[in-house]
Amino acid sequence: MIDSLLGTLEAVHTVSGPLGWLVVGVFLVGVALEGYDREYARWVYVGSWVLIAAYWLSMVHYFAIEQKSIVEGVGVVAGVPLSAYVGYLLARGRDSLFTLSRAVALMGLFYMPLVAIPVVRQTLIEVVTDQTGFVLNLVGVTPQVVDGLYVDGLQIAEKTHPYESTFVYYVGGEPLTHTILIACTGIGSMAIIAGLVAAVDAPLGRKFQALAITLPIIYVLNIARNVFISVSMGEQLLQVFPGAISSLFALENTVMVSYIVADRIISQSLSVVVLVGLLWLIVQRVPEVLTVVDDVVYVLTGREYDLGEALGVTTPESGQSQPGD
Repeated sequence: MIDSLLGTLEAVHTVSGPLGWLVVGVFLVGVALEGYDREYARWVYVGSWVLIAAYWLSMVHYFAIEQKSIVEGVGVVAGVPLSAYVGYLLARGRDSLFTLSRAVALMGLFYMPLVAIPVVRQTLIEVVTDQTGFVLNLVGVTPQVVDGLYVDGLQIAEKTHPYESTFVYYVGGEPLTHTILIACTGIGSMAIIAGLVAAVDAPLGRKFQALAITLPIIYVLNIARNVFISVSMGEQLLQVFPGAISSLFALENTVMVSYIVADRIISQSLSVVVLVGLLWLIVQRVPEVLTVVDDVVYVLTGREYDLGEALGVTTPESGQSQPGD
C-alpha cells in the first residue's frame, strides 16, 4: 500500500511544472479582476487556492522523498488542506484574504520567470557559486569547482544543468559533490518577501525601505548558509549519530550524514527563525503586512489575533503618513 501511495505521488509530481505556471496565472487573473469586480475576483481566487492545494500535493514526493527534507516535506503536506481552507474562507466572505491572495500572485510573478528563463537561472546559480567559493577560500577551504554533469566518470547527484556550480571534495579517495541549485540562490525567499511587501496597501517609500533592508540580509545569509553546508559536508564535520540519521533519511552512504545534518536539519530549521526575524524588520517599516500575518495565524489556529497590538505596532490608517513615506 505504501509503495502504491509513493508511486502515485511520484506520478503526480510529473505535472508540477505546468501546474505551477497555471497556479500563478490564475492568481494573476484574480489580481487583474480586483479592480473590475471583487466578486469575480473572489471566485477566481477561490479556484486559485484549490489549484495551489493540488500543486502542494504534486510536490510532496519531491520534498519528502527525493529531497529528504523534514521541514519542506511537512510544509507541503500541511499546505494541501491549509490552502483548500483559505479558499473556503474566501468563499465564505473573509475579504482580508484578498491581500494574501494578491501576495501569492506577486510571489509567483517574481519567482517563476527567474527559474524558467535559462540564461537568468544560469547566471544566478553561477554568481552565487562564485561568491560561495570566494568565502570558502577565505575560511581556508579550497574545493575544486567544476561544470558538466559528471566528475571522475560519476554522475553528479541532483544536477540537471551543466553549469559551473559544483564543489568537489574527496573523502576516502572518492569524490563528494556539493552543487549550488536554484534553491541555493535565496531567490525563493526573496520572492516571498517581495510579494508580501508589494501586495499590501502602503506608500512606496516605506515598501522600498523594507525591501532595501531585508533582501540584502537574505542574500548574505544565503551565502553563509551555502558555505556552512559545503564546509560541513566536505570536511565531514557533522557526522553525528550516523546510523540513526542514515536510517531516518534512507541514506545509502553515511558520508552524506554531515550534509543532511547541516542542510536538512540545522539550516532549514534556522530558516524558520530567520523568517520570523525578517517579518519583524518588515513590520517596523510596513506594519500593513500584519494584516496578512494575522490572516495566516487565523488559518493555522482558527482564532483571531491582533499581532499589531501584541507587538506594539500601529497600522497607519489610509492617508496617514509615517517617516519615510
